Amino acid sequence: MFRLDHKQAVITGGGSGIGAAISQVFAAQGAYVHILDLNEAKSQETTASIREAGGQAEIHIVNVADQKAVTDCLAEISKQGKLDILVNNAGIGYVGNIEQTPEETLDRMYQVNIKGVYHGMQAAVPIMRAQGGGVILNMASIVATIGIPDRFAYTMTKGAVLGMTHAVAIDYLDAGIRCNCISPARVHTPFVDEFLAKNYPGKEKEMMEVLAKTQPIGRMGKPEEIAYLALYLCSDEAAFVTGTDYPIDGGFISLIK
Repeated sequence: MFRLDHKQAVITGGGSGIGAAISQVFAAQGAYVHILDLNEAKSQETTASIREAGGQAEIHIVNVADQKAVTDCLAEISKQGKLDILVNNAGIGYVGNIEQTPEETLDRMYQVNIKGVYHGMQAAVPIMRAQGGGVILNMASIVATIGIPDRFAYTMTKGAVLGMTHAVAIDYLDAGIRCNCISPARVHTPFVDEFLAKNYPGKEKEMMEVLAKTQPIGRMGKPEEIAYLALYLCSDEAAFVTGTDYPIDGGFISLIK
């Protein structure tokens, strides 16, 4: 079950964090993984770990905010075989309320978190439609559903990802294209470590515990836990699932009132 043999999977931001976990899990399940990322060093590490485990992966240094680069890359990948899976995972974060969010930051968040997803889907949909179907999975967030303090720009972008997911799912039902999204709560990724090191130098361990306790389950999520949900949604076992947002949040949405 949940095998991805003979499938090509494109994973944006697949070199580190949640993206790296998805890349590794998909490759372990038989997919040929295409990592689209700007961080070549991290992508090389992830690719090396995949190959050492017997999987297949290659790197494409692509900025998801560059429409032509994304379109050209996916067109080249599709020449190698079907474009079975697209995971729009690349994204950036920002901590701050509306008063603390300068316009240039808002524009950058829009370019990466919204247009990056748009570029991926706009390039993939015609390819998938022509080949008879495919799977798109977008990375949203629990902030698309509930309010969290000091996440104005991030909330805006992830709300858009949720809306785009619903729109593409309904528009391409007859084309055999499934489109879903995942909404994680706080996950322990390099972004968290960098944020703590920058804002709480010398108190990283203490603040890590504070952040972990904000999740009802008592800890942050692990990147591989998000990857296992992604695996299900992109597998043939999820053939009846489309147009749905899947929170994976340690109980946050249901238990925090």
